[in-house]
Amino acid sequence: MAATKKNVKTAPNKAEKAEKPEKAEKAQKPEKPEKPKETTSEFIASIAIVLVTGLFIITFALQAFTIPSSSMENTLLIGDHLFVDRMLLAPATRWIGKLIPYREPRHGDIFVFISPAQPGLYLVKRVMGIPGDRIHLQDGMVYRNGERLNEPYVVRKGDYNGYRDTFPGVPASDYEQVTPEWRLTMPSHVQNGDLVVPPGSFFAMGDNRDVSLDSRYWGFVPRENIIGRPMFIYWSFVTPRDEYERQSLTDRIQWAFNILFHFFDRTRWSRMFHVVR
Repeated sequence: MAATKKNVKTAPNKAEKAEKPEKAEKAQKPEKPEKPKETTSEFIASIAIVLVTGLFIITFALQAFTIPSSSMENTLLIGDHLFVDRMLLAPATRWIGKLIPYREPRHGDIFVFISPAQPGLYLVKRVMGIPGDRIHLQDGMVYRNGERLNEPYVVRKGDYNGYRDTFPGVPASDYEQVTPEWRLTMPSHVQNGDLVVPPGSFFAMGDNRDVSLDSRYWGFVPRENIIGRPMFIYWSFVTPRDEYERQSLTDRIQWAFNILFHFFDRTRWSRMFHVVR
């Protein structure tokens, strides 16, 4: 009796069932094209754009400065690091003047400028006189256009000095730190006991009046010397008064290590992001 053969179909296992839809899905989905790699020229162009943008900001918009002296205490302290807005007080330009709120320096503004007595040296003082103002000091108090100013920010730490505290009523002695040029030109700006600020110039003084070398010692600040107006302190570090006079390589390396080791305990955290007024 011949045996009949039966074709037995085996049921596919679960792995095979799962594999077929997966293959079908892969077949249906087109492969994503690979993102083209950046060429060397494109990389160099990207770096150049970043550098040019940063250079523009540093040159025309913002600039970082460090306070090296006590002439503006307690408004600004030695070791304060701040950003200066270079655009607000810049001379207005025709092509972009309507887009940027340019303005002239005002009474009480703190501003950064190039020293009239020492080109290349940046100074920070407060605007006390604008063109046309009549300025004089009596016993250390500032009078502008006949009115005594209320200055709560002023610090007085020294003894009376005739030239400094009764300006310009008392002539400078040979021992005063007055520049030769200012000795010659100052009398021509004095009228009836007042110093008259000429056009295109500003009279500047430091808040720490007894130690500040300012317009009383080297004259007016020309409009073209003005750099900008401090915005805020981004970092402040306790710094010795003579630290910025040490310029040797050894001194700079020692100071860098000092900052590294004492960053947390000598940083003035309370002054961080303090708006300068």
